Amino acid sequence: MKTTDIKKFLSKFWQIVWKDDSFKGWIISIIFLFVVIKLIFFPVLNLATGTELPLAIVESCSMYHQGDMFGNYDEWYGRHEQKYSILDITKEQFKEFTLKKGFNKGDILFIIGVDPEDVKVGDIIIFNANHANPIIHRVMEIKQVDGEYFYSTLGDNNNGQLAVEKNISETQLVGKAVFKLAPYLGWVKLAFFELQRPESQRGICYEN
Repeated sequence: MKTTDIKKFLSKFWQIVWKDDSFKGWIISIIFLFVVIKLIFFPVLNLATGTELPLAIVESCSMYHQGDMFGNYDEWYGRHEQKYSILDITKEQFKEFTLKKGFNKGDILFIIGVDPEDVKVGDIIIFNANHANPIIHRVMEIKQVDGEYFYSTLGDNNNGQLAVEKNISETQLVGKAVFKLAPYLGWVKLAFFELQRPESQRGICYEN
């Protein structure tokens, strides 16, 4: 194919994808964006972050803090101090943890891959636990057995641990949450599945 033919093709393609307001142009634009996101954007993002799940939508209220990003940390910790004192986590320690104000259902988190030895107490990890979707909770304890790392986590808004998070193997690690990328934007997806969830898990979050 000649250079001039390539230029004509690209010009015509650009016209259809971005400037054609017809129904046909709209359909082609949607398909084009889907292909770019699915086959280019996410594979590149997976490679750059070192994890198969670089973006995670929060689907539960287990990490919710009252008031969310505008909540008062001191007041929140005062209400939850007892469960952390049992784990030997002080208020000063928690204040230095990643996302110390937790996050809300529907938030989108940015996830990076992490080596087992680099996980620290207070980190928020995402891990597989034979559930429909991975779990995103905060690390409370780390131990090493025969050269393999094991983690114990707890949801900031949970009063106790789930059975599946008391002894998480390093092989279950998917990644570590580093920041909240888009508050509430995940509701665009969650809204379609909300009625399929147990009634106790539907709707907005409240502090336990």
